Amino acid sequence: MSARSWWLMISVGLGMLLNPLNSSMIAVAIPRLQHVFQLDFTVVSWIIFTFYIASAISNPLVGKASDLFGRKKIFLTGLIVALVASLLAPFSSSFGWLIVFRIVQSIGTSMMIAVGMAVIRIHIKEKQATALSVLTIFQSGAAAIGPFIGGVLIHWWDWPAIFFINIPFVLLSFLFCWRTIPTDEMPTSAAHSMSFRKWLDSIDALGILLFTTGLIPLLVGLLSIKPSEPVSFISVVAVLIGLTLLGVFVRHELKAESPFIPLRTLAKYPAITWVNVEFMIVNLLFYTLFFGIPSYLQTVRHVSEFHTGILMLSLGLCSLVASPLAGRWIDKSGPRPALFVAAILMTLGAVWIVTWNQTSPVISVCLALAVFGICNGLNSVGMQAALFRSSPKEIIGVVSGLFSTARNLGAILSSLLIGIVMGDNFSFGGFRLLGIILAGVALSLVFMNRRQQESGRLPES
Repeated sequence: MSARSWWLMISVGLGMLLNPLNSSMIAVAIPRLQHVFQLDFTVVSWIIFTFYIASAISNPLVGKASDLFGRKKIFLTGLIVALVASLLAPFSSSFGWLIVFRIVQSIGTSMMIAVGMAVIRIHIKEKQATALSVLTIFQSGAAAIGPFIGGVLIHWWDWPAIFFINIPFVLLSFLFCWRTIPTDEMPTSAAHSMSFRKWLDSIDALGILLFTTGLIPLLVGLLSIKPSEPVSFISVVAVLIGLTLLGVFVRHELKAESPFIPLRTLAKYPAITWVNVEFMIVNLLFYTLFFGIPSYLQTVRHVSEFHTGILMLSLGLCSLVASPLAGRWIDKSGPRPALFVAAILMTLGAVWIVTWNQTSPVISVCLALAVFGICNGLNSVGMQAALFRSSPKEIIGVVSGLFSTARNLGAILSSLLIGIVMGDNFSFGGFRLLGIILAGVALSLVFMNRRQQESGRLPES
């Protein structure tokens, strides 16, 4: 592989790591933001899933826009948007403005995620698997060390530092990408002459609008439900409005020529549907713990942000170590054995969390984090392998987009679950209840994987 190809991978990787870095650093900032803005836990949790909602919506939109306007332009624009958000977020006068800048940051960083892989696939002709694995290391590494970096920054400089840290990455990536990403070819005459309305139809703007306007009231209604209080009329209305709009969204997607989420494709290939559902559940489990354990350590155990980041590092490092080992295992035995073992480990880890108390030794927390890190490595590689084995080559692009959406939906559901269980304040009792719920969900994954392995629904070779 040429030196120019390596520089292209590094340039793109520096931009692509911003999305997982910012989605993971926030995990250790929740208690601090709750204290600074004097808000209850339910309200503060919006900073988590608004990021994932914006990312879930932006990915397919940006992917289609890059075909029309050029990938280099979209990638560089994403860097500029991320830079503006990182500069303005630390000066937010209220939590509402901080949410706005987080959404802008999510859109900007998602532009690089959506386009980066395409840039590498198009402009690196040899050893593409190696090139894609390098980008995966950038993203996985950023997610792995995000809580550690966030903990250190908040400990020494307070929460605005988790936004300022993006600036050197953005500037380096912009400088390198400006020089290394080849200029896109002129769009085809059909794309160049496409009207704005035609472009809106091609990206399914109505579908995106229905999905967004349905998801937000549904989440607002569910988050306003508190275990200790009766359900309010407004909450019920919000949930019903959300479900109604999502029902209209499903009906629209079944008729749309270029749907935001291709439901007909999912119906035609049930194995793809199953992998995406399973991946969403896996991410629900992972992100519930990823965001829940730092809050448990800081709120219940009164561990500092700095030491919380150090403890969370064991999860990320074990995930990085497990990923290449999982790849070798899956190449030999197929994805199902690895996914089955991961489900068992997640069940044992969740049960282990239920046994914790306010004085459980730190080594117990580290072991649980290590177990979940190994599970994340097995699941990340195993799920992708299962997806590719069950997907026809001609729709692999659409399937990859759905896979990313499933991850984001899992993260959104995890934030929703934490908010509903915890209510206004993060408590030890609520955290133990989360562990019980997750143990049940993980146990169901054990049976699901076992059943699929026996039925051969997903081919192993």
